[in-house]
Amino acid sequence: MLNGATAVVTGAGRGLGRAEALELARLGANVVVNDYGRPGRDGSGETSAAPAEEVAAEIRAAGGRATAHCGDVSDFEQARELVQLAVDTYGALDVLVNNAGILRDRMVFSMTEDEWDAVVRVHLKGHFNTTRFAAAHWRDRSKAAGGAPVHGRIVNTSSEAFLAGSAGQPNYAAAKGGIVGLTTSTAAALGKYGVTANAICPRARTRMTEDVFGAAVAGGGTDPLAPGHVSPLVAYLASRAAGRITGQVFVVHGGLVAVMERPRVGALFEAKGERFAAEELDATLTPYYAERAEGEGFAAPEVLRLRRGQRG
Repeated sequence: MLNGATAVVTGAGRGLGRAEALELARLGANVVVNDYGRPGRDGSGETSAAPAEEVAAEIRAAGGRATAHCGDVSDFEQARELVQLAVDTYGALDVLVNNAGILRDRMVFSMTEDEWDAVVRVHLKGHFNTTRFAAAHWRDRSKAAGGAPVHGRIVNTSSEAFLAGSAGQPNYAAAKGGIVGLTTSTAAALGKYGVTANAICPRARTRMTEDVFGAAVAGGGTDPLAPGHVSPLVAYLASRAAGRITGQVFVVHGGLVAVMERPRVGALFEAKGERFAAEELDATLTPYYAERAEGEGFAAPEVLRLRRGQRG
């Protein structure tokens, strides 16, 4: 499906990003594996390779083509270097998978400024940084081809924390919501160049989420939260077959893919005069919410209950 394409996958040293990089390579893509991490030492004191380099080596050992990049995508210049590395090494960039992220969970009344800034910087700014340079590359390619569309694909990583509202993750939920806004804006801006942009909300057991989901049960068969359940959707969205799919948000886990609907107007009220007064709003909205189910709001916690075998 992806023979000859070149993909960048951020945060690909472990977990979801690693699974995505391996799947893209399996389907024929050249992969630039990004992860922010330098060589370290293992338990015996021997020097170990950086996570990105380990995954790139794994792809090459399986017969694929891969290059490692150990930079920080939340840094504007390092993100530019990442995109340029793909272009310089393989001649072009066709697919950008934004996956890099961190967690700094805390209730909103206890969160520090640094905890807020770090998560928003890595997730939201990191997604923007790589998107900005990939988008410029695709625009230039299209212009050089006389305005012809190019094969450009962006797959961003949002989260059910944004959809459902996660009480202990105000920074993470806000960043993931921002990523959906970035995705729909990018889809609208780049459609004329043939570029698509979509977002996934994956549920997977990784090192970053081990405190949320715990460890997999030994001997329990296929883990429904294994990252391998997510990577096929990413690969499909990266392919030419998905050329008509853009500006979409998907929930994916455990053999399940749910297409999320856009927000819809639930009720509409008009002022009797040119504008509302507070008293009129009281007379209008208070009885409306008195009849509405308690706790029903913009968040969609029902997505957390999605399982195979359900419909609607």
